[in-house]
Amino acid sequence: MVTGAGGGIGAALARRFAAEGARVVVNDLDAAKAKAVAEEIGAVAVPGDASRVVPEARAALGGAVDIYCANAGVAPIGGPEADEELWADAWDVNVMAHVRAARELLPEWLERGSGRFVATVSAAGLLTMVGSAPYSVSKHAAFAFAEWLSTTYRHRGVSVHAICPQGVRTDMLRATGSIGELVLVPSAIEPERVADALFEGIERDRFLILPHPEVAEHYAARATDPDRWLERMNHIQRKVEKATG
Repeated sequence: MVTGAGGGIGAALARRFAAEGARVVVNDLDAAKAKAVAEEIGAVAVPGDASRVVPEARAALGGAVDIYCANAGVAPIGGPEADEELWADAWDVNVMAHVRAARELLPEWLERGSGRFVATVSAAGLLTMVGSAPYSVSKHAAFAFAEWLSTTYRHRGVSVHAICPQGVRTDMLRATGSIGELVLVPSAIEPERVADALFEGIERDRFLILPHPEVAEHYAARATDPDRWLERMNHIQRKVEKATG
């Protein structure tokens, strides 16, 4: 099951799984987009709230979901001044949808001793995202939840992967406007590169999936010299402010 699969990274993941011979459920809030991708790849469309359609997806797959890709996400712009509704939406989609899906899937996976949870987190979950506090905070939480799942259940057959790309050429990137253009577009990759990175990570049984390898260096710098790293990030913030007036 791939959530948020009506386009972008989700659609690329769904296409790749289907190409590898998997039976795929395509989920998206936009029913028309979900149906279009599903028809293209010979999959089943199950539109709706990503965190509440696992039972329907399980039925569509004949009784079991072996791999769940928690890919749906939102990226509202703003900081503390952003509306409460935007903060709540980011938390619900980017974090609680993962929690609800895991709550539904884990009993079955633990009973049979196998299952795979894939979280599309973003490099923002390891670093931060200039211009979007709700996205940054919720993606940090999504990464922490994926870590917790792996820590707790890997010895019981549950594999967990956290995909953490930087800019990917999707509608979400385009919606970030000038911030995305200045910070993410220069190194942006196609969604298919993310799918390639995931499959390589699955083959090597790696938790952390980095479609942009340079993110590892940024992550290490953040951990070893946080003040220097924060100064560099603030430099990017100042460039954005200057460019956007």
